[in-house]
Amino acid sequence: MADVHTLYLIALFAGLLICLMSGFPVAFVLGGVSLLLAGLGVLLQHFDASFLSAIPQRIYAAMTNDVLLAVPLFVFMGAMLERSGIASELLDGIGRLFGPRRGGLGFAITLVGALLAASTGIVGATVTTMALLSLPVMMTWGYSPRLAAGSICAAGTLGQIIPPSLVLVLLADTISSAYQKAQLAMGNFSPDTVSISDLFAGAMGPGLLMVVVFLLYQIAMAQLSPASSPAPQERAAEEMTITARVLLARLVPPLALILGVLGSILGGVATPTESASIGAAGAVLLAGFGPSHRRHANTALLILGLTVAVKQGLLPGLDLPIQTERYIIAVPALVVGGYFALALVRCLRAGALSSAAIETVRLSAMVFMILIGAAMLSLVFRGFGGNEAVQALISGVPGGPYAALAVVLAVMFLLGFILDFIEIIFVIVPTISPVLLMAGLDPIWLAILISLNLQTSFLTPPFGFALFYFRSAAPPEIATRDIYAGVLPFIGLQVLVLIVVALLPGISTWLPYALR
Repeated sequence: MADVHTLYLIALFAGLLICLMSGFPVAFVLGGVSLLLAGLGVLLQHFDASFLSAIPQRIYAAMTNDVLLAVPLFVFMGAMLERSGIASELLDGIGRLFGPRRGGLGFAITLVGALLAASTGIVGATVTTMALLSLPVMMTWGYSPRLAAGSICAAGTLGQIIPPSLVLVLLADTISSAYQKAQLAMGNFSPDTVSISDLFAGAMGPGLLMVVVFLLYQIAMAQLSPASSPAPQERAAEEMTITARVLLARLVPPLALILGVLGSILGGVATPTESASIGAAGAVLLAGFGPSHRRHANTALLILGLTVAVKQGLLPGLDLPIQTERYIIAVPALVVGGYFALALVRCLRAGALSSAAIETVRLSAMVFMILIGAAMLSLVFRGFGGNEAVQALISGVPGGPYAALAVVLAVMFLLGFILDFIEIIFVIVPTISPVLLMAGLDPIWLAILISLNLQTSFLTPPFGFALFYFRSAAPPEIATRDIYAGVLPFIGLQVLVLIVVALLPGISTWLPYALR
């Protein structure tokens, strides 16, 4: 029977790969291929049909999961910020700050990519916006097409590791379930959990390290290959100057929103879902008032922050009676509500609200449909003895759990050439992570290593999504081979950061455990 089940498992993954490569929607491939093989197994009495009875419970559990509620909220926040002009303001402001220096536009793109990652987290929007706004300037100044393409694509992928990242939100739920399953298998019937805030805190160190490594590469290229990143002409350098007041005016709104969202999560003031709601409201304020009236949005954000601080008792020495606190909170809440209503009307008139809502529904529906398909695949996989096969396979890797981890990460890296990160999170991670966690690996460290690995899937040719986004926005003068050649050094840098975090787990674990 074991040999027959092995044949079913091989047929399962072969069918998945063939159907995925043929272009069928992922969610229907996962569920359809699984149900077809399960039906065949039931007919031939090789599969227990009782496994399929758990599908409704799996779907209901996914739909009622409070953690996954943060997915559409963060997607809406990113979509609204992408339409608010924040990206163009940041690129213009930081570009003017660093532009007069040799290689300055490369520094600006990396820093803007990090800020957009912490505010939107949408790779496609970040890469496309920076390609449209900064690529023509880089070409005019004589930057190497390969360096320009690599810098923009790599900076866009920072949204996959810097919180709030959709990868981390989805990984938190998957890793937490796998960690609890591993603890139950080891006899711990009061299992610990892994929260979104744990992964957000764990990703801060590796994310900042990635930004520093990218900046060091830009500096090295400016010194070792001056022709690839030249300094602008004198007249252009004069046009690039910017005052500190203007720079702060462009940096403060996104930074305030970033600190508000991440600070409330890491500080334990609000749950990730509540913080995502605050971020979505703040994004509406910034998008509604626009660059010319941004001071109104700043005022509303400040009042909102002070209101939350009073409500949560964060102001030292302020111990108010409950009735007094309610009256104090009611006034600023009404003011913020008025600002929000006005911003909402402006977004609705400009069409930003409808386009952001459509993007949110589209991406959220895709995520949850893939989750349902992955739940079906997981049940069928278990019914054919896949868990035991994976456990035996990983346990048989010579060198212990760390060697097995290296093999798993290498396999994920290769799968990133052909699979989307959502598919890997929902299909591959639940299959292999319980076995690794049972071997004693730290769940936060494992999740951060996986997220760093998935980040490279956006750059790996020929199916890296960042490359597709850049190709759609880049002029035809930039050859596809230059795009592929330009991202190769950044793939190497991402792998380098992955190795450093693997060798020094404290980079990803010290902050989340310090905040507990």
